[in-house]
Amino acid sequence: MDKSNRHAFETRAIHAAQEPDPLTGAVVTPIVQASTFVQDGIGENRGYIYARSGNPTRHTVERCIADLEGAEAGYAFPTGLSAAATVLELLDAGAHVVAHGDLYGGVHRLLTQVRMRSAGFDVTFVDFSDTDAVRAAVTDKTAMLWYETPSNPTLRIVDIAAISQIGRDTGALTVCDNTFCSPYLQNPLALGADIVVHSATKFLCGHSDMMAGVACVAPHVSTEITERLGFLQNSVGAVLSPPDCAQLLRSVKTLPVRMDRHCSNARAVAEHFAENRARFGLNDVRYPGLPDHPGHDIAARQMHDFGAIVTIEVNGGEARADEVLKRSSLFQFAVSLGGVESLIQHPASLTHKAVPEEQRAAAGISDGMIRLSVGIENVTDLIADLEEAFR
Repeated sequence: MDKSNRHAFETRAIHAAQEPDPLTGAVVTPIVQASTFVQDGIGENRGYIYARSGNPTRHTVERCIADLEGAEAGYAFPTGLSAAATVLELLDAGAHVVAHGDLYGGVHRLLTQVRMRSAGFDVTFVDFSDTDAVRAAVTDKTAMLWYETPSNPTLRIVDIAAISQIGRDTGALTVCDNTFCSPYLQNPLALGADIVVHSATKFLCGHSDMMAGVACVAPHVSTEITERLGFLQNSVGAVLSPPDCAQLLRSVKTLPVRMDRHCSNARAVAEHFAENRARFGLNDVRYPGLPDHPGHDIAARQMHDFGAIVTIEVNGGEARADEVLKRSSLFQFAVSLGGVESLIQHPASLTHKAVPEEQRAAAGISDGMIRLSVGIENVTDLIADLEEAFR
């Protein structure tokens, strides 16, 4: 379809790849729970053979999210890490990967403690917000560039178009983790990225009640790679169950309205505490929407809004951070992010504990850093809760 004739994002989130059920007229996609499908003859079927290879409910949510990302194809996985692991299966043993030094700890662990051993990967970590450093790290053996923007948890901003150009110049696949933004706030494929991945557990689901992962491949990527990723999903068996597919599909319908509130609340929280750093004993308040954020201009260019994650560094190190985490109430002390409820966590001891201490320090992840996932509650209540915690 001509993009100029496409419906708006909010409409596509509800209707993309979804038609009333032809059998019953149901307006909601049915959950097809069958593990196997009857065949009409040798080589004759109705599009499905075995649920691992294909399921109608899964195909609906995959096509919907692919539409929202502007992708050629999308694949749904049981977790974000299973999506990441399957994308890495596109590479041959011994491949050189250049990865963002400020990555989610689970992906860092997957690269360094799993694939370096099991597949002989050569992994170079570099700050992807420094485009020149990325270009200098690439060699003629580099097969993939892997990054996230905004990064987790320091919220560095990566110039997606510039990294995509490096990938094109060198022949390396570029993979952007779009979890912090969702396709509503950022479209990496439109900026030249080859593959986008999500921990759909976060904003795409949005209610902290399921786990899922997504990988989408850009239209400009070769058909061979697109089909290979589908082959790998089936081969390793990393498929999202039909009930979870239906739940994810339902959640995506409200993604735009949730993200609008997430962003407005996060902006208010960030601005309030940035203006009151000294009063509350804060060394730093980081949010891409703040004008003094180092990546603000790039974020304003490639993001439709600035997201729901605010990172704050308190003075007093881990002891002070622990005090704040225990004193907060509406901001519940728990890992993960992207749910309608606000969460607060300590990256150094939780999500990034697997990252060696010296690498955490190099990435700017201090013991006094806390990460806020700002929910959709009343923002006045949220600010009051944090004021009490910081006081």
